[in-house]
Amino acid sequence: MNLRLIRPTKEHREMIVDMMLEWSATGERIIPGAIKFHDYCDFEGYLEHFRLEAEGPVPEGKVKSTTFFAYDIDRKRMVGAVSIRHELNAELLHSGGHIGDGIRPSERNKGYATEMIRLALDFCREIGVSRILMTCDEANKASARTIQKNGGTFDSSFINEVGVVEERYWIEV
Repeated sequence: MNLRLIRPTKEHREMIVDMMLEWSATGERIIPGAIKFHDYCDFEGYLEHFRLEAEGPVPEGKVKSTTFFAYDIDRKRMVGAVSIRHELNAELLHSGGHIGDGIRPSERNKGYATEMIRLALDFCREIGVSRILMTCDEANKASARTIQKNGGTFDSSFINEVGVVEERYWIEV
């Protein structure tokens, strides 16, 4: 596997739109939320959102974050995305954590998530975040295994705002 985390550019438009259309067709929740909050059909606006996220002023109540897309170099295919929060506020400390990640439906169970999180942890180390919180739905055993494979230690469970049980894991880098 030859995976790279990349910041999106105009050259990635077709691959990202393809991924988002596939994901949207399933009707499932797209994670990380950062890739669905803006209209990917207005691709220039979509790119501007990610530029401002990384370089612009941080809106009140939010934290600085960087979103990467996971690109399989050998297959020339966008396989997922990861959003990395540079710090935690009270809301993210409770639910959400430092890293939100997702793999497009057709590319799951192939090891991409484990590698994507490993690369995200490298970025966390680069920006000076050494203790990372990740959360996942209790029912999502694949996500829990991915976190654990990257050194995640179970901390606790809680019921989120929509009544779903989530698990909290800490990773030391």
